[in-house]
Amino acid sequence: MALAVLHALDSARTQWYHVTAIVIAGMGFFTDAYDLFCISTVSKLLGRLYYYKPGTGKPGKLPQDVNNFVIGVALVGTLSGQLVFGWLGDKLGRKKVYGITLIMMVICAICSGLSFGSSAGSVMTTLCFFRFWLGFGIGGDYPLSATIMSEYANKMTRGMFIAAVFAMQGVGIIFAGLVSMTLSKIFLDLYPAPAFNAIPVDYSNVMSTQPQADYLWRIVLMLGAFPALATFYWRMKMPETGRYTALIEGNAKQAAADMGRVLDIEIQDEQDKLAQFKAANDYSLFSGEFLRRHGKHLIGTTTTWFLLDIAFYSQNLTQKDIFPVMGLTQKDVEVNALREMFETSRAMLVVAFFGTFPGYWFTVFFIEKLGRFKIQLVGFFMMSLFMGIIGYKYDDLKNNKYMFATLYGLTFFFANFGPNSTTFVLPAELFPTRIRSTCHALSAAAGKAGAMVGAFGVQNYTLDGKVKEIQKAMIFLAITNMLGFFFTFLVTETKGRSLEEISGEDGSSDRDAGTQMTGTNTSATTKTTY
Repeated sequence: MALAVLHALDSARTQWYHVTAIVIAGMGFFTDAYDLFCISTVSKLLGRLYYYKPGTGKPGKLPQDVNNFVIGVALVGTLSGQLVFGWLGDKLGRKKVYGITLIMMVICAICSGLSFGSSAGSVMTTLCFFRFWLGFGIGGDYPLSATIMSEYANKMTRGMFIAAVFAMQGVGIIFAGLVSMTLSKIFLDLYPAPAFNAIPVDYSNVMSTQPQADYLWRIVLMLGAFPALATFYWRMKMPETGRYTALIEGNAKQAAADMGRVLDIEIQDEQDKLAQFKAANDYSLFSGEFLRRHGKHLIGTTTTWFLLDIAFYSQNLTQKDIFPVMGLTQKDVEVNALREMFETSRAMLVVAFFGTFPGYWFTVFFIEKLGRFKIQLVGFFMMSLFMGIIGYKYDDLKNNKYMFATLYGLTFFFANFGPNSTTFVLPAELFPTRIRSTCHALSAAAGKAGAMVGAFGVQNYTLDGKVKEIQKAMIFLAITNMLGFFFTFLVTETKGRSLEEISGEDGSSDRDAGTQMTGTNTSATTKTTY
């Protein structure tokens, strides 16, 4: 049995409001990516400013434990925020908590740049405190944006719309590199300094780390507040999704009115059918019925996202340490602080623009043609292949920076034209409305647990730029990606089917897994009444 409001949403033509919703939700992910990854462009600068040891003749460097926390504390906050806001999204409604995430992101991005203290340790402590809560707000954006977009979209373009929201992460990564590169170039032109080998040892850090650079990293972090602030008004004007209003709040009339107001469709309210629909799906996350219907799916979405993010965040957060080995940036003893930040940001921008960014949009354009399942399988396999080549042929590749950069960029491309996009899409489609946000949050939190493995574990292998350690890290990541390939078989294809058919809420039973994986549209056999 299907309700008219659900059928109308599934069959509604693409309209301007769909585009508006993509932009509103997508700007959240733009901000998320900028805030999470801009720290990589400034972390070496923080070491030079606050951890220089006089008389060494070497630039200051963040201690390994401090570096791990500065880089990884936002991920801990993100994991926590995903679980809290994902649960609240099902209990209180998607819209009611959607604005809170933006407010937290705006305030904490600004406060991160204003981090204070009387010593290096106290500044880093303050910075980590605000970045934890910044991550907490970012975490809420994952389940809420995915759920809202999936519940607004029609069944033929749903995957494309959700992927388009997530693709704004790629734009955010580009801007993290672009903003850091531009500002560091401006500061470099205003405050030039000689290289280390041109100045006495005792004055090396003073001369090669311009004191004005203390303003630079703060400006970079604070600029992350503006995209979120710009979309706050429009996010607050979005109505609650029709599916939540009808299926969770039990108000079919209000759902019809809300969706009729923002979409050019006529919807009948069917309050009499609603009680029957809800009764057929009245089971909780911790129930045998959920385990029977969706246990395998939840294991699939959590494990694949966990394994993917080990590789994805290891790649992104350790670029600054791998770039000098690849020959894309100079060694720290050869350049001053602002020049080092400029070169790191420039290399990050190039890799993102030619590798990361295209992968996201390939997914947007092909997800409804190829399906989620095939894209995820191919992505995991190609990531494993290219990382394996980099690992096993590292001694040869480190002397050929163009080949190294090409293979390294291809790992980013297939991460995004692959599991980094599909692991975000699938949890927003596979689970029933009453626990959709929670299940997406659990899947995303598993991903952030993988990201923490990358930030606190894999990053330690690359921190000193040692060839053998980077080689080991690449081989390890190749293995995790191949595991992700095999765990993908626990999820099923969702393209071309309504959310209620996928979750079984409309009374239809799951089709044979092999049939679903081929991308066959089985909706024609489903009996529905309107």
